[in-house]
Amino acid sequence: MKPKIKNDLTETSSVFQPLAARLRPSSLDEFVGQSHLLGKDKPLRKAIEQGVLHSMILWGPPGTGKTTLARLMSEKAEARFEKLSAIFSGVKDIRAVVDEAKRAREVSGQPTILFVDEVHRFNKAQQDAFLPYVEDGTLIFIGATTENPSFELNNALLSRTRVYVLKRLTADDLLQIIAHALADKQNGLGHLTIEFPLELQKILVEAADGDARAVLNLLEVLSDLATEEQNKLVVTPDLLAEVLQESLRRFDKGGEAFYDQISALHKSVRGSSPDAALYWFARMIDGGCDPRYVGRRMLRMASEDIGNADPRALELTLNACDVYERLGSPEGELALAQAIIYLASAPKSNAVYVAYNEVMRDIKAQGSAEVPLHLRNAPTKLMKQLDYGKTYRYAHDEPEAYAAGETYFPEGMKPRHYYRPVSRGLEIKIAEKLAHLKELDKKSKPR
Repeated sequence: MKPKIKNDLTETSSVFQPLAARLRPSSLDEFVGQSHLLGKDKPLRKAIEQGVLHSMILWGPPGTGKTTLARLMSEKAEARFEKLSAIFSGVKDIRAVVDEAKRAREVSGQPTILFVDEVHRFNKAQQDAFLPYVEDGTLIFIGATTENPSFELNNALLSRTRVYVLKRLTADDLLQIIAHALADKQNGLGHLTIEFPLELQKILVEAADGDARAVLNLLEVLSDLATEEQNKLVVTPDLLAEVLQESLRRFDKGGEAFYDQISALHKSVRGSSPDAALYWFARMIDGGCDPRYVGRRMLRMASEDIGNADPRALELTLNACDVYERLGSPEGELALAQAIIYLASAPKSNAVYVAYNEVMRDIKAQGSAEVPLHLRNAPTKLMKQLDYGKTYRYAHDEPEAYAAGETYFPEGMKPRHYYRPVSRGLEIKIAEKLAHLKELDKKSKPR
């Protein structure tokens, strides 16, 4: 991975550049990772090499090469490269870039690539400002985002771009980047003699969590703090532990990683895997998720995926949420962990969830059917005269406290069978009870 920007480390540079910037790849062959997009004969690689570009969205975690890839595209196409950050830029900045792009096209015919970092942070009006200039070719638009574009970007913008998904770098990718940084004498750390054992490099790679920029930034810090021993700098386990004391594990509380992890937790509970459920719970807590949010999702799991197969699950989860409110972190998190394991281990039933959804569909389709007279309350004399509640059968006065043959649906609506208990947990008993009541209905005389 050869550097794009030369920097003589033996002299004082007027502009300091971090190691990650100095080692930015200068060609596709030096680009590490993303072989699914940039491997030999891949369409995107061919387009870049031929200088035939199109507007696109680069979607992937931090440090996977989105900015670098956009710059390489610009160089191959001999295009002007303009960069905006959605955090600091507004419509005025967009217009200024457009004006420059128009001038360049009119004067020299040179195309302009507009790279927008964190494009998901632009609002609808700002995103709409790009559309005319993407359509007429004034700009080749490349947006970079760590968030799911289908949630964060306008359909109008998405329809005019192609989305490429960049993957988190593998451990081997990051080890390759470290090796190059330690060997490169011109722009890396090769002018220093650094002893950095492979087993410690692997720990650094794990902490960087697939982020090339993070691994290079951390490596640079280690090189600055390393102790000199016998004319070499030594990275020790204690130094590495000190540098990595802050958690670098990725957990974006409002982003894609957040929803991926809560989904993994929910599916682990549904799949009756207490170990995996506990793992994802701990990952979220370790990453800074509010335990109250996890507790609320656990309450949903208790109803949606366990239901009446084990009604204690809902009560235990409510109790765990209450314990957390009383104890706070970290003590209260143990109660939530206890509940997570119980939910995952409990018998599963989505019968209530299915029944609820079915009845909601029927209600929306059938409209507002009136309550039958025998089910209406009659608190006034007039209502009694109108036969409200006249033929109602009080269940407690019936054999087995059940009014066999009675119907409780609206008149004219054929009784529906929504709730179908599963053959697990307490719902086995519930199914037996309902089957017995159905037999009583069959034996009863019509009213």
